[in-house]
Amino acid sequence: MTNRNVLGTALEPCGTDPLTGFYRDGSCLTGPEDLGSHTVCAVVTAEFLEHQRRIGNDLSTPMPHYRFPGLLPGDRWCVTAVNWLRAHGDGVAAPVVLASSNERVLELIPFSVLEEHAVDVPSDPGALDG
Repeated sequence: MTNRNVLGTALEPCGTDPLTGFYRDGSCLTGPEDLGSHTVCAVVTAEFLEHQRRIGNDLSTPMPHYRFPGLLPGDRWCVTAVNWLRAHGDGVAAPVVLASSNERVLELIPFSVLEEHAVDVPSDPGALDG
């Protein structure tokens, strides 16, 4: 299990209300059991949620047996890399919290694509150089 984000620093929490993550620990940690790779910390939008429903990934309907409350626009949620990338390709990618997105997502999605949708980039990107 990795605990670094796409920026190469410590993985920050994604969301606790509702409690997200494959392990329902509030972060986008991943491991061998996480076959879907829930590694993108997204701020879901109505368009993204509708897209996910259309492709068979209903994120709006509560499913208590999975400890899933159903999402509303504005919720932060660890989504699968494949489904986020599909939404990106269809023009409805949800904003991404880079500091909370697991570095494992880079195995499928280039950093530059995630960065296009980032909501946590400082006004001076040079600050990221450390």
